[in-house]
Amino acid sequence: MNKIEIKVKGMVCSECEKRIENALMNIDGVVSVKADHDKELVVIETNKNVDKEEIERKIIDLDFKVIKEN
Repeated sequence: MNKIEIKVKGMVCSECEKRIENALMNIDGVVSVKADHDKELVVIETNKNVDKEEIERKIIDLDFKVIKEN
């Protein structure tokens, strides 16, 4: 099981979390998604290699901002 953590700005409520969770669950290989608007964090678990950029694009397509960490 692989775990991907992505910092996301723009989530303000549980509905925002659900939008992200539902969208990311449609990606092949994603087995769980937990979005937390208080922590500005999305944690994704996958059962195979999933392109992190594909995940980030889905989040951006929902009008949220992905925070790139150095």
